[in-house]
Amino acid sequence: MSSKQTFINIDRVSKHFGDVVAVDDVSIDISAGEFFSLLGPSGCGKTTLLRMLAGFESPTSGEIHIDGKAMSEIPPHQRPTNMVFQNYAIFPHLNVAGNIAYGLRKDKLGKVEQTRRVDEALEMMKLEGYGQRKANELSGGQQQRVALARALIKRPKVLLLDEPLGALDKKLREEMQLELRALQESVGITFIFVTHDQEEALTLSDRVAVMARGDVLQMAAPRQLYNRPVNVEVASFIGQMNFFDAQVVDVQGEKVVLDTQGLGQVKVASNGDLLQKDNRLVVALRPEKLSLSLQREVQDHVVRGELATSAYLGDRSHFFVSLDGYDKPVEVAGQESGLSSDRALERGSEVWLSWAEDSLVLLPAP
Repeated sequence: MSSKQTFINIDRVSKHFGDVVAVDDVSIDISAGEFFSLLGPSGCGKTTLLRMLAGFESPTSGEIHIDGKAMSEIPPHQRPTNMVFQNYAIFPHLNVAGNIAYGLRKDKLGKVEQTRRVDEALEMMKLEGYGQRKANELSGGQQQRVALARALIKRPKVLLLDEPLGALDKKLREEMQLELRALQESVGITFIFVTHDQEEALTLSDRVAVMARGDVLQMAAPRQLYNRPVNVEVASFIGQMNFFDAQVVDVQGEKVVLDTQGLGQVKVASNGDLLQKDNRLVVALRPEKLSLSLQREVQDHVVRGELATSAYLGDRSHFFVSLDGYDKPVEVAGQESGLSSDRALERGSEVWLSWAEDSLVLLPAP
């Protein structure tokens, strides 16, 4: 949990649709001004949780508090929240200014104040001069900005975003990620962001809750989530990961010897409840934590393999290496210049993989 004061408290919230449990006894505390992401595959419960925050769904059990107030009896239009949907919901019969001002119509603001607020929103969203533009004349990125402006013009305490970048192409999506984070820091309000894209969640968020089957598997800052996942399911969902079944075979003072499938015997520091004699566990290694060489390195952690295939990605290459005793290729990410020889790598080439001891992530066996 963040060290700041809790602003949103999701307290043991569940949501059932008949026999289907969409959200299962979830508790989350979110701080004021935090960029918080709900991350998970389709059907994990993240959008249902967002809709309960907005008031579009009611919890089957549990309670949601925002700014110290229980939300169970408060309808959506009276909550200090506003929502941006994946499809933007831009009204085709209104121009840009009309779309942005739509939420102000029930606030009984004078025309001068409405115009001032719309102009302010256009400037904030880098849409100056677009006020009279028709909705069908906007690009995907411009429509997304209009949807954000329409949500923020109401000055909510919490902005809820349901995969708002999902309809954009890769390059524009990456540009909008940076803009969205800068916008959140500028306005200073709490953002709760739903996505299935782990890279997007890591890029944008102060903290991320990884969800599956209606439950939160792990909640942490992006760096901790990436480097220290709590189980195989989280590790496999956050980035690429190689997994090796292992068993503790010996304890040697401050070191523990693991017998692994594929990596052979490895030694690790003897801390943690997993490292008891005969315990079974999983050793995980990120592709970028592995080094590939055409010559055997003189160090403790090294294993021989054969190149199965490779993929050139411009700034880096991904190599897939077959190891004895391991049933699928191990992925290695690195730069071509990192190789210790000028010889061309061909399929079937003998290669050596090495890694630092602290690169190993030890996880409970599923």
